Amino acid sequence: MVIISIVAVILLTILIVWAIDKFIPKKFKSLILLGLWAIIIFLGYITFMSVYGEIKFNKLKEKRYKVVIENLKDIRDAQLAHKTVTGQFQGNWDKLVTFIENEKFTITQRRDSTIIDEVLTRRYGVDTTKDIVIVDTLGYVPVKDSLFGADPRYKTMMNVPVGKKGEKFKLETGMVEQNNINIPVFEASVAKSVILFDQDKNLVKKEEEVVSVEGVNGPTLKVGSLEEVNTNGNWPKNYSKEQ
Repeated sequence: MVIISIVAVILLTILIVWAIDKFIPKKFKSLILLGLWAIIIFLGYITFMSVYGEIKFNKLKEKRYKVVIENLKDIRDAQLAHKTVTGQFQGNWDKLVTFIENEKFTITQRRDSTIIDEVLTRRYGVDTTKDIVIVDTLGYVPVKDSLFGADPRYKTMMNVPVGKKGEKFKLETGMVEQNNINIPVFEASVAKSVILFDQDKNLVKKEEEVVSVEGVNGPTLKVGSLEEVNTNGNWPKNYSKEQ
């Protein structure tokens, strides 16, 4: 709206310049025209800076979002590992880090087998078999090695890496009922206003109200959900190679 208004004023000013050139006496024209052309140049500069400022904002926003998303993916991996091992998500950062450092994945192998069904054998008087699945434990792998290798970034994954200094991701857990079953859920999020705290407030407010297929909808950048069984992030594919 601001840009449209400025363009409208510029067009109106040009119209006034034309009218002055046509109807105002010659001795007054030079000074008036000089002032009006100065106004046109000034408004043109403001229009250019408004457009250019938004372009710069969008580039910086995308750059920062991509950095934040990498942290959110690490948090999701850690939470999914916690649920695999314990059956629950973790809502405390310190306990999640401790889990990564100390716990192990169990490596199993499933195989089909056939055994005698003793109940049916006794009932019919002849050997009767049944198929079963046997789960063998092959060993254990540390969660830390499996997810992060030698990289210690899991120790700082809770810190928002760009934007306002000293901020942490908000971490929440809960339950969602689905088919009469309570299913664990989690959500890790950070407000866009934190990521973009040093940017133009009007552009940040506009970004918080985004509803777009190619944008990050809503006022936060997040992964997971407390309202549905969902461990995806709310960013579109153009921000990340993986969802």
